[in-house]
Amino acid sequence: MYFGRIVMASSWTRGLCVAAALFAASDASAQNFPAHPITLIIPFAPGGSTSIVGRAIADKMSETLGEKVIVDNRPGAGGTVGTRAVAKSAPDGYTIGLGYTGTLAIGPTLYAKAGYDPRKDFAPIGMIGHSPNSLVVHPSFPAKTVAELIAYAKANAGKVNFGSAGAGTASHITGEYFAKVAGITLVHVPYKGTGPALVDLIGGHIPMAFAPVPATHANIVGGQLRGIAVTSLMRTSLLPDVPTVAESGLQGFDASLAYGLVAPVGTPRPIIDRLNGELRKALESDDVRKRLQQDGTDPAPGSPEDYAAFIDKDETKWAQIVKSSGAKEE
Repeated sequence: MYFGRIVMASSWTRGLCVAAALFAASDASAQNFPAHPITLIIPFAPGGSTSIVGRAIADKMSETLGEKVIVDNRPGAGGTVGTRAVAKSAPDGYTIGLGYTGTLAIGPTLYAKAGYDPRKDFAPIGMIGHSPNSLVVHPSFPAKTVAELIAYAKANAGKVNFGSAGAGTASHITGEYFAKVAGITLVHVPYKGTGPALVDLIGGHIPMAFAPVPATHANIVGGQLRGIAVTSLMRTSLLPDVPTVAESGLQGFDASLAYGLVAPVGTPRPIIDRLNGELRKALESDDVRKRLQQDGTDPAPGSPEDYAAFIDKDETKWAQIVKSSGAKEE
């Protein structure tokens, strides 16, 4: 009996030693982090809101971290391809991802094989900010208001196309949500990112699109696009003359977007804390705040726990919208 206690104590002691060694190694790794460039995977093509927001953060964090944060655009399947790549990366802090409403809150419900769980497969780093979507049309499109658009779509049932950043993205589901609430039929035309969709819209190949304000603002101001409405409950200061969908007759309509940074689950907490600290510094800097606000994104710095709670709440909300809209994987 006495011998057994000695063996058990010895085993317990070795366990403590191993745990201590692992903690020390993790702590040392965090203290030396980063030792080489970090890759930020943005799961959409260049030119969209995720790239605008992600590059602003990457540029500033490159300065404060002392190592380059390299942007890697990996579009496909509504952003799930790039997001899945983040989830399956080594949990060492050197591969992180731009979290987004379309990928963390919509994709898991819309796609049967998204390949990741937004609550279990990521270590949230922190929130970046919020932005409304916008409903934009080509200047030649006859409708100038939400009411006129609804009337036109009813008179031309099944003949009005709308572009999005891809099947399953926030812009896609927002369009389906809008059509359902308005009682109209719209034909979805998916692209591999907001940028390509807006190029076709400006070129007159499609009549309308739902796209984030950061990506449409300059073209609305320049007259290449007409802003019909924004999808948040409040107007954006960037486009003060563009009404919300809610105030245009569809009461309670709200389809705002959110951006943040995530790492693969298992990334050591000291590294997460370091990245969160640098992200918050970036969001507190005047140049980044100005850069984001000029593109319609309101900074919302917070802790990893704050972002984890938001992801949980946002996924619950959008899962219900996906189901009620009747949207299907394309």
